[in-house]
Amino acid sequence: MARVDDVIVIGGGIVGASAAYRLARSGARVTLVDRADTGQATAAGAGIISPGTSYNPPAAFFPLAFRAVAYYDTLLAALAEDGETETETGFETVGLLHVATTEAEATALPVLLRLIEERCASGAPRIGMVQMLSGDEARMLFPALGACLGAIYTSDAARVDGRLLRDAMRRGAARHGARIVAGSAEAIREAGGGVELTVNGETLTAGAAILAGGAWSGALAETLGEGVRLPVFPQRGQILHLRLPGRETARWPIVVGFHSHYLLTFPQDRVVAGATRESDSGFDPRMTAGGVREALDEALRVAPGLADATLQEVRIGLRPASPDGLPLLGRIPGSERLYVATGHGASGLQLGPYSGALVADLALGQSSAPDLGVDVDLTPFAPGRFASQA
Repeated sequence: MARVDDVIVIGGGIVGASAAYRLARSGARVTLVDRADTGQATAAGAGIISPGTSYNPPAAFFPLAFRAVAYYDTLLAALAEDGETETETGFETVGLLHVATTEAEATALPVLLRLIEERCASGAPRIGMVQMLSGDEARMLFPALGACLGAIYTSDAARVDGRLLRDAMRRGAARHGARIVAGSAEAIREAGGGVELTVNGETLTAGAAILAGGAWSGALAETLGEGVRLPVFPQRGQILHLRLPGRETARWPIVVGFHSHYLLTFPQDRVVAGATRESDSGFDPRMTAGGVREALDEALRVAPGLADATLQEVRIGLRPASPDGLPLLGRIPGSERLYVATGHGASGLQLGPYSGALVADLALGQSSAPDLGVDVDLTPFAPGRFASQA
C-alpha cells in the first residue's frame, strides 16, 4: 500500500529541517523532500542569535524574533535528548561587541545602549549583561580589532553554524521516522482532501504540505496555479571563511557595527567575515571579485589584525528575501492544505527553526504550543499580504 504522510515538507534548509524535526518528534508521519540547490542559504550561513541588539528591522520583526530566539533553548534541549551535542549544532554563547569606528558612531552608542538596556529589562532573550567598553577593552575581547572608539558588549549573544544545525535536525527527524527524499518536487496539487506531488516520478500523498524552498519558493508556488503569488526573491550573500593559524579564536565575541557586515568565530582558528547583500543577483551563486572585495575590505577596516589570515573559503548563499523584509508564514492563499515558511532574508538562522516549528503545527491543524508562544500573531507575516500589489 502506498505511503500516506501527515505532512510533506518541501525544502531541506534550516526552515524545512526544523519543520520535519518538529513533525517527526511529535509522532507525525512526514517526508522531507530536498533537491539540495547550489546556493542554499543555510549551507552558507553563520548565524547571529541576538535580535535584541538589532536596530533597523521592521517593528513586526521583534516579537517574532524574541520568540524565535527563546525557542532555541527548547530546540537544543530536544536535540540533546536525541544525541546531538552543541559541537554538532555549532551553537555557542560567545557574547557580542557592537563597535564604533567613527566619531559619529561613537556619538550614537549611548542611544543604542539605552535601547538594548530597555529591551533587556523587558525580557528580550540573548542579551545578558550589557556594558559600555572602551576601545582597548573591546580589543582585549577581540584582539584583531583596529581603531575602535568604543563598543557595547552583550554577554549572552550566541552564534550558530547553519550547516551543522540543519544536519542535526535532519538526523533527529530521521531518528523519529521521517523519510528524507533527494529530488525535486513537481506538480504540487490539492486532491481528495489532501496534497499530491511528484518527486523523481513517484507520486507522494499527504494530508498537508509545507513549502520551505527558500529563495526558490516563489517559483515552486507558481506551479500551484494562476493567481498564487509569493514574491520571494534571491539575495546573494558572499561570506568569507578565514583561518588564523596558531590563534585560538573560538571564544572571541561576535563583532557588528552600524552596517550589515559582521565578524564571528568558530573553533579552532576560524573567523567568518560577512556578508554582502546583493538583491539584484538573481539565481547566480557565483563568487565575484566585487563581492569578495566588499566583504574583505570591511573586515580589514574593522579588524586589520586579520590581514595575515588565510582566505580559506568563500561560501555563497541565496537568501530568500521579501519586499517588506518580513517572512511569509502560514497557509498559501486559495489553498486549504498548503502552507509556506520562507522569506527570512538575512535572519534565516535566527528565525528559521522557530518558523519551521510554528508552521509545522499549523499544518497539523494545531494551535500554537506553549513552547512556541500561544498568542503568536502571524498577521504581519501572512503570505497573502502582497495580493493587492499583484
